[in-house]
Amino acid sequence: MLNIADTLHRWCREERPFALATVVDVTGSAPLPIGTSVAVDEDGNAIGSISGGCVEGAVYELCRQILQEQGAPQRARFGYSDDDAFAVGLTCGGELDVLIQRIDRAAQPHLGAALAEAVDGRPAAVAQVVDGPEGLLGATVSVLGDSWIADSALGDGPTGRVVADRATAQLRTGRTALLALGGDAGTCPEKLSVLVHTAATRPRMLIFGAVDFTAALAQAGRFLGYRVTVCDARPVFATQARFPHADEVVVDWPHRYLAQTAVDARTAICVLTHDAKFDIPLLQRALDLPVGYVGAMGSRRTHEERLLRLREVGVTAEQLARLRSPIGLDLGARTPEETAISITAEIIAHAGRASGLPLARVSGPIHRVAGAVPETARHRAGTASGTC
Repeated sequence: MLNIADTLHRWCREERPFALATVVDVTGSAPLPIGTSVAVDEDGNAIGSISGGCVEGAVYELCRQILQEQGAPQRARFGYSDDDAFAVGLTCGGELDVLIQRIDRAAQPHLGAALAEAVDGRPAAVAQVVDGPEGLLGATVSVLGDSWIADSALGDGPTGRVVADRATAQLRTGRTALLALGGDAGTCPEKLSVLVHTAATRPRMLIFGAVDFTAALAQAGRFLGYRVTVCDARPVFATQARFPHADEVVVDWPHRYLAQTAVDARTAICVLTHDAKFDIPLLQRALDLPVGYVGAMGSRRTHEERLLRLREVGVTAEQLARLRSPIGLDLGARTPEETAISITAEIIAHAGRASGLPLARVSGPIHRVAGAVPETARHRAGTASGTC
């Protein structure tokens, strides 16, 4: 639902009831991920998309029906078949499970607060029960900072607390996810499927080295939604004028700055300095942090010398295995702009545990579950060479 948070927040503020249709499960190839929503208000206004056009008409009619009848939440499945492929099915061959429910601010007052946090760029999560006992279907819990609020269906009992705890944990990852909960008589007896929508702060990209490649990488990183920091110890090179697409430019020794700044599992660290006096203490620190990606630029000879120096200062083999060096995918990149695409492509593939191979050489669905490496690509994943 957070893909249309602006409009939903306004409708909640105006106390306008609406029907919300959310993708809660995907099988095979489907154009949009779980958590994507369409909403329809009582005047028939629609916002959002869940299929790129294939099933929008049928979902719209279901939303209108639930609004008019004030019906209970219901699930609907749309998939490819001989009968409905071009009527309401997905012509790309996948299947979507969609939960359609009426949202009324009086019944779920906390939802507007969660949407407001998301619109303002502050962390928030909404946990939505998408499968389970009839009375809980569509029930929601909002996590706002260190507190949580559940609607009346969940309340503040054991089930609500379990859902809130898992939603809080998921918010820390910054990723929307479908979770299986319950089945434990002591904490949460009902078995539930809960979709946790997360609105997290932007992930960070830390680029060390004020070099020509940095400007292009900062622009690419910002385009992908990262909060980009450029850091270099040399004030004559580390200026905002040279890197207008960076959110901040820091003059400091790289390892010292990294030791004092906040990082998390989504942070990407890109070391472009080519200078051992900067690289070694920086990478020694970076490889000991729970960040998502650490890459270092340099030739293969530079890479081998770097590995030797890192071993000498005590970096373990397990830590070195996390280092992506030479940085980037083998795209034949030469210019700074091409190299930025090579690096960001590797960051995307690494975050999704994907192979980085051409789709023509990979079997299975194009839009697969994050982290599921195709069978034909597993033995080749991670073998691509760097960009320089």
